[in-house]
Amino acid sequence: MSTIKTVVIDDEQLAIDIIRSYIATHDDIEIVAECVNGFEGLKAITQYKPDLVFLDIMMPKLSGFEMLELMDHQPVIVFSTAYDQYAIKAFEQNAVDYLLKPYDQQRFDQTLVKARKQMAESAQDPEILNLIKYHQATGDLHRVVARTGNKINIIAVDKILYIEAMDDYVGIHTLDGKFLKQQTMKYFEENLNPKEFVRIHRSYILSLSSLDKLIPYGRDAHQALLKNGIRLPVSRTGYSKLREELGF
Repeated sequence: MSTIKTVVIDDEQLAIDIIRSYIATHDDIEIVAECVNGFEGLKAITQYKPDLVFLDIMMPKLSGFEMLELMDHQPVIVFSTAYDQYAIKAFEQNAVDYLLKPYDQQRFDQTLVKARKQMAESAQDPEILNLIKYHQATGDLHRVVARTGNKINIIAVDKILYIEAMDDYVGIHTLDGKFLKQQTMKYFEENLNPKEFVRIHRSYILSLSSLDKLIPYGRDAHQALLKNGIRLPVSRTGYSKLREELGF
């Protein structure tokens, strides 16, 4: 049997030590990297292209869910976390498992049975990946992660001026520049706070805090003039939404 290359990512060394001790009873599993944060984890996954990753969710700087958005290589993912508010039952019914700390060797071994089965099937179930992305966006977004080359940018939502549709990507415009992210406009429309962001056009989502004023533009048309001087088109539907949110 071939060796299962494994990366363990957790900001608590004790949690890493426990996983290492449980893995030690399985001769076919090799830990190729132990990482204490998401940045190290992404680097290790890019370098080693592991078959299996044990991943904490709540970590400083970069969460486990944010890591998933940035991965080019897609290993089998097992979540290992002390938090139980991420639809545990939904995950436990699928091939991607969810270990709630503290867990024992028996529970860990059950997870490995699922992981081996998934690896034998060669690929992650797309439905499961969609479920992961859905739960990453539970509640209003507070920050967005985007990659520029080898650099990972963490963008606070309150720094966003507007979001622009760009084919398979979106352009996230901030005072610090524009960042590209492979995501849909619908995703941002559904997960940004509707009191702070409004879909003003099929191609634009506007931060209300960046709006200076609405100006007429041709017959029955308007533009949004931003505080930095940029003008964006406003559709009729977008104009109605703006009027509703701004109370005029």
